[in-house]
Order: sequence, then C-alpha cells, then structure tokens
Amino acid sequence: MAHKSTFRLRIMDSAQARGCCSQKSQEINNDNRDQISNYFSQCGKLDSYNWLREISDDIDIPDIVEVRFKNTRKEYFTNVNELRIKRGDFVAVEASPGHDIGIITLAGEIVQKQLNKTKFDPRIDELKKVYRKAKEADLDKWKEAINQEHETMLKARRISEDLRLNMKIGDVEYQGDKTKAIFYYIADERVDFRELIKVLADSFRIRIEMRQIGARQEAGRIGGIGTCGRELCCSSFITNFVSVSTQSARIQEVSLNPQKLAGQCGKLKCCLNYEVASYADAKKTFPDRNIVLKTSKGKASHQKTDVYREVSWYLLESEKGTSLVPVSAERVKQIIAMNKKGEFPENLNNPSDIPAPKKDSDYLNVVGQESLTRFEKPNKKRKPKRGPHKQSKRR
Repeated sequence: MAHKSTFRLRIMDSAQARGCCSQKSQEINNDNRDQISNYFSQCGKLDSYNWLREISDDIDIPDIVEVRFKNTRKEYFTNVNELRIKRGDFVAVEASPGHDIGIITLAGEIVQKQLNKTKFDPRIDELKKVYRKAKEADLDKWKEAINQEHETMLKARRISEDLRLNMKIGDVEYQGDKTKAIFYYIADERVDFRELIKVLADSFRIRIEMRQIGARQEAGRIGGIGTCGRELCCSSFITNFVSVSTQSARIQEVSLNPQKLAGQCGKLKCCLNYEVASYADAKKTFPDRNIVLKTSKGKASHQKTDVYREVSWYLLESEKGTSLVPVSAERVKQIIAMNKKGEFPENLNNPSDIPAPKKDSDYLNVVGQESLTRFEKPNKKRKPKRGPHKQSKRR
C-alpha cells in the first residue's frame, strides 16, 4: 500500500508541474476512469472539455489522441499499437530523438472535432506515435527532468547575459527521457545564438532546441490573473492569437489609456476584440454623431454614447459647465429631421421620454441589507433585574 501511495503522489507532483491542479481526496491511477476525469477537468491552461462525453459511445481504443505537455504545448498522436488508453492517462510518445511523457487530454470522437477546429490535417501533417502507457521508471525520470527545469532556466539566463545577447529566456521544458530540452525565448530582433547553443550543450549535456515566441505566447505559458479577476484568456482557452488594434477600443468608445488597455504581456488586451462586431452592428442604427443638433436654446454637440441602452449624451453650447443631457437614438433622429425642415425644438429630450424619479415610498427595503448602519442599532433599554422575593420570616 505504501508503494502505491508513493507512486500516486509522484504522478500528482508531476502533473502539477505541468500546470494541472489536483484533488487530494481522490486516488490518481490509470485504472480509475471517473476519478481521472474529475482530476483533469480542472486544468487551467488550455484545458479541453469533452462535451460529447454524455452523447457518444465510450471508445476504449482511439485512433488519434490529443496529448498535453508543459503549459500550453499540445500535440496529436496516433495509437498505432491499439492501446486501451483514455483521458488522463500518462503515456510515452514518440519524440525527436527518444521519447517524451505527456498526459492524454482528449480521446475518441471529440478528437476529430478538435482537429477541424485547429485546422490540423493528419493526411498532410505526419502524426507521431504513442508507444505505451508510462511506466514507473518513465515517471521517475520525468520527475527528475521537471525538477531541473527552473534551475536550468536561471543558469541559461546568466549565460545569455554573459554572451550579451539581446534576448530573454522565458521558459525551459525538458523532454521526458532527459535527452533534450526546449528553450523558449523572446527577442525583438534576429539573434545569433549559435554560440549560446554550444555553451548550453556543454553545460547541461543534452540536446538543445531554441523556440522563439511572442509576448502573448509568453503570457499564455506563464499564466496569471487579469484585471477582470479571472485567469488570463491566453492561458485558459485562446489558441490562435488575432491582432488587436486601437480601432477596437475606439469602436467601443473605451478610453485610450495605454495602462488600462495593455495586458500583462504589454500588448493590447485580447478581450478588446470580443464585442467589436456587436458594437459595430449596434452603431449602424445610430445617427451620425458629427451632426450638431439645433434647439431654441442653442446648438448641442455629441459627447458620448451608450450603445446597448441606445442613449447618447449631448452638451448645449449655451450651457457649458452643466451636466450632459441624455437623448434617445429615436429622439436624435426626430431632431435631425426637424432641423432639416427648419424647426427647432425647445428641449433635447421629450418630457415623456424622461422617466419620472422614483419616490421613497416606491422602494421597500424589506431585508435591510442596503443599510450601512444596520449593525449599529441602539440597544434597547433593559429593565433592571429584580432579585428573588424575600419571604418575611415569621417570628
């Protein structure tokens, strides 16, 4: 029993080093399907959810599987040996050279849907093979390789600084058999790292592979919490990065403040593209904001627009310094039509369009949760306690 628990903890530690979370109350082994599914359904970085699990048949011998490695690196492999593997299993897969250890994230019918989504054609791109399920010796060597990654990254950074290379090594990923390591780096310009590869190979006695990544990809690999309070989109579900421009912020009328628009990668936030199409479609129903509205009180110029409420705010030139006047989109169209006829309304807003202010009697605070002083109610006056009645002693 002690041997099994040690083996189980070794798997959990290795999975956590690859960005997975754990549930200590459940056993982790290759023989328990339900517990493995619960274990790996909460991985943070580019987690794949099998939404066909409830409606498709269980396939014990899948043809193609999706295997996850460190952080956001995923690849597809073919099951040529017809192994009975499933989601959550640790497998030894083909690498160049040697073999690597990964975790199966998708298997079965859902893999074909994922291939179509990522535009990966197995007929054109040659798939590597799944050798076997990972043995205890494989996991031991994998764990040793994982423990060396942080120290290797720090030492590689010092070596690049000594060579005066204008680059930043952001992450190091060892192969499962400890024969090769991938160094992910960021550079603004072309870097000649031939001398660096020689020094790294002599220092660590392994094969070296250098991969250049962008600032967005680095943020996705490292992960973190965004200003919205949620995990970064690039590390949770975004697989293809689309260019983001300040035009997206202008369409949504967001303040062009670089400190607020930039994410942790230093680039514009990816979420600026999420609602651009909705804002662009909604703005088609609005009149031209450059048109100045004319009233009997003077001209009014456009200041800002709330697209989804269909309200625009205007400011009268004759009443500068006062608050902005909200005007509905329909009302703006009416005023423009009246101005074309030579008519000038008295007010920007129709009295019927302005909602009447709520009275205090209309609001009933039943629970009292909105009161800031609900816990500061004065204590009721307590009556003095009376002592027990003393019976008069009879003489």
